[in-house]
Amino acid sequence: MQSGSRVRGSCKIMAYNGGLHVRMEIHMDNTVGSLTKHERSVIIGSLLGDGYMRIIPGRSDAFLEINHSIKARDYVDSKYSSLRRICTSPPKERSSGIEGRRAYRFFTNQMGELTRLYLRFYKNGEKVIPTDLKLDPLMLAIWYMDDGSQSRASDIYLNTQQFSLLNQKRLLHQLRELEISARLNKDKKYYRIRILKESIPHFMKVIKKHIVPSMRYKLVMTP
Repeated sequence: MQSGSRVRGSCKIMAYNGGLHVRMEIHMDNTVGSLTKHERSVIIGSLLGDGYMRIIPGRSDAFLEINHSIKARDYVDSKYSSLRRICTSPPKERSSGIEGRRAYRFFTNQMGELTRLYLRFYKNGEKVIPTDLKLDPLMLAIWYMDDGSQSRASDIYLNTQQFSLLNQKRLLHQLRELEISARLNKDKKYYRIRILKESIPHFMKVIKKHIVPSMRYKLVMTP
């Protein structure tokens, strides 16, 4: 039995040789109890980046998909290690649908608590930033490992082009709550977040202990 799985039971009572025979029927489902703080931060950080949630038609609860390039295998494995309590199967390699490209992914179980996150982070099928989001260092580190990039030695970006301007402004507010200064920069047609040069040392300090070994190339060495 998977740790944390919910067991649901029902009884059937039948006449048997003048007496009663009680048969307990046990049903397993893939739901688990409450998320830990660590699990929740990894999930929310992933939703800010490349993570994807959905509810299968006909089902009541949501699940999370983690899907990266096969080159990020170690990173996916680290996410799975953090979330394995709420997963049934380990990551698997698959064709990405683009010639010559391979993906590496896993899925969580369907959970009521994930459904509540889904309802906060998705509106009309589009990913949004909840007004009550409270960004923490682990969320920020996951977000940066998913969608962060460098352009020249002094420019750090969070590639937030998938979000509307309103939602990106909410993210800027959350960065300020962590004492990180940033602004929106137009990247061709869309905007993305740039960490201001004077905030890069503090930004790196906030996330450094959460960066997995395979992603340390994204750390900017600061005095």
